[in-house]
Amino acid sequence: MRTGVWLVGARGSVATTSIVGALALRAGLTGPTGCVTELPDVRSPALPAFADLIFGGHDVVATPLAKRAEALATAGVVPARLVAALPEELAAVERDLRPAPTGGSQADRAAAMVRDLTEFRERHGLARVVVVNVAATEPAPRRHPAHADPAALRAALSGPDEVLPPSSLYGYAAVTAGCPYVDFTPSTGLRLPALTALADAHRVPYAGHDGKTGETLLKSVLAPMFAMRHLTVRSWSGLNLLGGGDGATLADPAANAAKVRSKQRVLGETLGYLPQGDTRIDYVEEMGDFKTAWDLVNVAGFLGTGVRLEFTWHGCDSALAAPLVLDLARLTAAAHAAGHTGPLADLAFFFKDPLDCTTGSLADQWTRLCGFARQLSGGGADAEHG
Repeated sequence: MRTGVWLVGARGSVATTSIVGALALRAGLTGPTGCVTELPDVRSPALPAFADLIFGGHDVVATPLAKRAEALATAGVVPARLVAALPEELAAVERDLRPAPTGGSQADRAAAMVRDLTEFRERHGLARVVVVNVAATEPAPRRHPAHADPAALRAALSGPDEVLPPSSLYGYAAVTAGCPYVDFTPSTGLRLPALTALADAHRVPYAGHDGKTGETLLKSVLAPMFAMRHLTVRSWSGLNLLGGGDGATLADPAANAAKVRSKQRVLGETLGYLPQGDTRIDYVEEMGDFKTAWDLVNVAGFLGTGVRLEFTWHGCDSALAAPLVLDLARLTAAAHAAGHTGPLADLAFFFKDPLDCTTGSLADQWTRLCGFARQLSGGGADAEHG
């Protein structure tokens, strides 16, 4: 099942690491460590193989993909030996990357996106194309009356206003082209009534938001533990230090606020209340593509006796995110092939702020994911399509 993966932000660190990783897997140069879809409970013949994934995408920058890969190798994000072994494969992907449409109305830009997606699908004879947003985090958009209705939205996009943020304009183009959409960022994406209605009308599935790779992953494991032991979390404070393009983007207060809201959601859902404390994100340019998160948790136990937990998480977001991007592309493509439409709540395991999911527990989300994989394989209950 030849499947297109169209990356929004295709020359960024996450996208480049995903592409290098997939090409290395296809060539047998590395193993699938970190790819959840290769675990026995999730692996399925319904998923497209890594060798069947064909990459394309949009970006606002024009740095050649091979140069981006070399820079990531220098930074220690990907092995230099893999980049050196894949020049022809990277060049082939480069030919399918396009500049992000600019100029004209948002309707004009969306039409250009749809043309690029359609030509990509036809050029490679693809069964389907999954659009994955791995671009920079956006601030929350201003409300607009056209966000509520597809017809009003179509009319408004032809006017002079910037009605949709970029993530939502890509979502609009994706569903219009009949492509499933995955938002790996905390940006708005399809989370507007007009866009969810449009996705339903075009009968495409979608998933998101904000990939869960580090500190929040730990929260989704630890918070249920406190809840199941009937311990009261008095406060939970976190400090995130990161560099790279993501860190620079989050230096903007509005983008930072959108990211923090996404990171805090798991505590309220899992504990049933929000403890004191907050999550802070600071940009430290010197850290490059790596990040460090430090958390302090204060808990009240029996008779009010206190417990304190501190943990530090240090890692490379791009290397943590890339296998999940590949997982989501494979799972979403299989869901589309099986006739699923609407939000894929069973993929909540991968996200900080998952769609249509009421549990923040990683264990509960894992159970749902495994059941979904069995359904795709025909080994479980009939899937609900829509």
